[in-house]
Amino acid sequence: MSKALFTTVATSNNTPKGGYVKTEDGLIDLTLVNPLMKSDKTGSNPEQLFAAGYASCFDGALNFVAMKKKLKIESKTTAEIGFHNDSADKGYKMSAVLHVQLKDVSEEEAEALVEAAHQFCPFSKAINGNMDVEVNFEVI
Repeated sequence: MSKALFTTVATSNNTPKGGYVKTEDGLIDLTLVNPLMKSDKTGSNPEQLFAAGYASCFDGALNFVAMKKKLKIESKTTAEIGFHNDSADKGYKMSAVLHVQLKDVSEEEAEALVEAAHQFCPFSKAINGNMDVEVNFEVI
């Protein structure tokens, strides 16, 4: 394994009554609630956290590849994470649909940037072959 450029640490604790997740620096400090369980508690869940991470990582990758091509763009990436039954092992699995909006590029440039970002994004690499991913884009 190569040397890490940086490391971040988060800890989660769950009980039947709920749980929490907190980063070492305290910037993320959230109550966790299972959306499939009936509860009056308000909180986040791993799928929301994954959606936030994937959206921000992909959008960063998109802007990085645009910068490398000397293109100045504005972009917005929305990650839609689905939670599904997995009939293969009677467990669960996730899917992702990325909705990408770009300004200041042609359709052809947008398509090339989105494809390059998908190949470059660490989240996309991490889930490649393990999760169904659909990437849509539009030039606005």
